Amino acid sequence: MASLLTTLFLLQLFAISAFTSPYDRGGSPAAGPVPGGAAAPGPDVTAAPSPADGDTHGASDYAKPEIETNYKGAWAIDNPNVGVCAMHLQLMPNDQVIWYDATSLGPSARKLEPEGNCPINPDANNKSDCWAHALAYDWKTSKSRTIKLWGEPWCSSGNLWPNGSMVATGGTLSGVKAVRMMPMDDFKADFIEKRDALGDFRWYSSNQILEDGTAIIVGGREAFSYEIVPPSLEFQPKKVDLPFLKETCTPAKETNMFIENNLYPFLFLLTDGNVFLFANNRSITLNPTSGKIIQEHPVCPGGSRNYPPSGNSAILPLKMSSDNTGALNVEIVICGGNKPDAFEKVDVKHVKDKEKEFVPALKDCHRIHPMDKDAQWEDEQDMPSSRIMGDLLHLPTGDLIMISGAQKGTSGWENAIEPNFTPLLYQPFKPMGSRFTEMNPTNISRMYHSSSALLPDTKVLVAGSNPHQFYTFNATFPTELRVEKFSPHYLDSKLDIHRPVVDEKGTEKVLKYGKQFKIAASIQSKKPLVLGEVKVTMLYPPFTTHGFSQNQRMIVPTLTDVADNVITALAPPSGKFAPPGYYILFVNYLGVPGTGIWVHID
Repeated sequence: MASLLTTLFLLQLFAISAFTSPYDRGGSPAAGPVPGGAAAPGPDVTAAPSPADGDTHGASDYAKPEIETNYKGAWAIDNPNVGVCAMHLQLMPNDQVIWYDATSLGPSARKLEPEGNCPINPDANNKSDCWAHALAYDWKTSKSRTIKLWGEPWCSSGNLWPNGSMVATGGTLSGVKAVRMMPMDDFKADFIEKRDALGDFRWYSSNQILEDGTAIIVGGREAFSYEIVPPSLEFQPKKVDLPFLKETCTPAKETNMFIENNLYPFLFLLTDGNVFLFANNRSITLNPTSGKIIQEHPVCPGGSRNYPPSGNSAILPLKMSSDNTGALNVEIVICGGNKPDAFEKVDVKHVKDKEKEFVPALKDCHRIHPMDKDAQWEDEQDMPSSRIMGDLLHLPTGDLIMISGAQKGTSGWENAIEPNFTPLLYQPFKPMGSRFTEMNPTNISRMYHSSSALLPDTKVLVAGSNPHQFYTFNATFPTELRVEKFSPHYLDSKLDIHRPVVDEKGTEKVLKYGKQFKIAASIQSKKPLVLGEVKVTMLYPPFTTHGFSQNQRMIVPTLTDVADNVITALAPPSGKFAPPGYYILFVNYLGVPGTGIWVHID
């Protein structure tokens, strides 16, 4: 036993020195070179510089430089006409992608199946509605089925339950207090709905899974409150007033002339169980149980970041410490958005007879360590182009991608121009000036009411875009029914020899907090995997709408051993780090990811 403990201790020391960050939250880098040499590059594949070669906010996760490529990605049409716009989107652990739009804004471009399936629509004068407003899309086959949907879910929020079922909350009209659930284990199911279940009107609200699998729902139009909802359709609603939301709401200048600038607030679960909440340009740390504001943070400079200026935000990957007791870096990034008056200058209700002004979106980004006692916003590198309404998604490598959106205007019907066709690879721990890389552009505009998701095969699914009140096809920016997949840089075929393959039969897929688990993997070159050359990431799949990926979270678990192509890892210690539920687990070899598998943790 003593010998075993000594071995584990030495392995942890190696993990600290070889491939964990030298920052416990972003301080001074550890001195000394990174051990090991570069992997042999191909003609268009180069070895990334060692973290010691530049001034970074975090070191490499590897004991060798990562393998890089000059490949800028590729786009492909996955489905030429799916019939329903993806205003809201959720990848489920059964590999179905659920998306839906509104039920009160007229027909879609696809009838409910089978023919003659025409339920009464309470938000269309209680008339029969034969049109589909939701569907389940199989990302592996590109086939889809229609789903019946009751209770208007327009501009709602959502999350997964710990058992993998999806829940959508709120909306407007008959659905403003509704909770609707899509079961994971029934591939023919329609939404199961309970109306008037919530404690307040939840139109343009945001959700965040908490450590016990419940979800906090925050805000909404004229809803200056939050509530905590269990993973069930049966519960007693209880709202908690939150004056901070009223303080951050830009007031209407006339009745129903909303401006707000704080809808779809950014929410992130911190590793102490509290919630970071950002609305408009201000942020707080909130204890969701007591309702107490633990800390109020400085104003984020530059402009308004939430709907309708609609910037984007993410919590950076949570890399576990070698002893698995904490995360080395808890940090939030916010990018884009627009000036506080941008919506007033472009929205038809405010402009009236004047000419619209499409204000250029912001290019700036800022970062904060919200768990620091005197947390301050730090200027991040500017984006190469302005962006509103884009999605900011985690990639399996621990990098992020900004995708879709527009360069001028705001969210809202016909309130934006100049689509941003170019995805941005965001590598937050590279030296300043090297963190954004432009990828190959699409030629399809994806603006208001578009959504996207990272898939287990490491591609990015992109769907939707409807900047009009109704489905409109004879316009400069038409309603978009094509589905695309983007293959990021790491899917360069020249990297395939380095690509890991997970053996599901030899991998533990039911994880318990704080416990050891095994992953069987190999790379196509047949080179044995060794500690310091592999990295494991775990992604909680988000509910994405209106430029914010709710609940999105990436964990980088501690690895203690790699032997005979079996990786030994430690599951995060509690739901404060990884809320209970399903995650996509990826294995990376020197920056090259393989296809992920679904695992469950509790």
